[in-house]
Amino acid sequence: MRAIAFYLPQYHPIPENDRWWGEGFTEWTNVRRARPLFTGHAQPREPGELGYYDLLDSDVREKQALMASQAGLAGFCYWHYWFAGRKLLERPFAQVLETGKPDFPFCLGWANESWSGVWHGEPDRVLMEQTYPGPDDEARHFQALESAFHDDRYLKVDGKPVFYVYKPRQIPDCRRFVEHWQELAIKSGLNGIHFVGEDVYVDEDPWDYRANGFDAVVANTPGVAFLRLARKRFWPRYLLPRLLHKALNHPVRHRYLDFVEHNSVDPGHDDFYPSVLPNWDNTPRAGRRGFVLTGNTPESFKAQLRDATKQVIHRKYENQIVFIKSWNEWAEGNYLEPDREHGTAYLDACRAILLQGG
Repeated sequence: MRAIAFYLPQYHPIPENDRWWGEGFTEWTNVRRARPLFTGHAQPREPGELGYYDLLDSDVREKQALMASQAGLAGFCYWHYWFAGRKLLERPFAQVLETGKPDFPFCLGWANESWSGVWHGEPDRVLMEQTYPGPDDEARHFQALESAFHDDRYLKVDGKPVFYVYKPRQIPDCRRFVEHWQELAIKSGLNGIHFVGEDVYVDEDPWDYRANGFDAVVANTPGVAFLRLARKRFWPRYLLPRLLHKALNHPVRHRYLDFVEHNSVDPGHDDFYPSVLPNWDNTPRAGRRGFVLTGNTPESFKAQLRDATKQVIHRKYENQIVFIKSWNEWAEGNYLEPDREHGTAYLDACRAILLQGG
């Protein structure tokens, strides 16, 4: 089974964050200042044995890779940021590429959305706008990643490097962009690119990934479940909690088991890669505007991961892909890394399913 965990590089200072949010800002800033917002709210979340790390420390990256490997993960999908030639948070992955360490498989995911102050109470403040200038910028973008695509550690399907796109619907003339990159890949000596797109409407108004040149699609894990909870037949279960929590000035809460029930997606084709979510609490970023899943446990995550693997077990190995959101999204309360509350229990759940068969 090829379980790939999304990896956030937002754990080292950069000049832009210093300017926007104050000197030394990283994702840990939000994590540390989180506070309980209702009875039983488990905040702040505290990291376990890795501590409040800096991703520019190669020892940290080695320890993360070892933990992931021992838990049966096939690799990391490093989030990558490209704003018409400007890169952000690129240094940790650049060091992985330059040093050849850790010796752990990876692919890249383009987080193609504008950065704003939405999670800090400033939704109209655009910090970095995502634009799509056209073919020249596309060529520069490909060239910036070309050496990564040729790296022996890069995860491939049918000999093609996997490239994940977070919001493919937002790319103007998406098919032309994909075809351009395919041409550039062939010229570079690659077999092409295996494009994977994320979609929140996989079963309602689905995005036609094939018509846009993509090879596979992944459900936006939180988005699909939130939309399904909002459907008319689930309306009381969705609306009443929102009204109650809004009246009390609390974040919206739903049971993790309800979320998992409405997140389950299986379009019935091998080009769909399931995505599973271990936990979710984005109040460190969003405060009382956040969304919290309650009652999640390593065992309930283990059951969700087991169900996802059943969807892909019949496929050839290269397509037995399951994405896990995420490895280290601490300010979303969405991570596999050890914490003070559960220790290594989420990694143990991965190991039980991915290496021990259940």
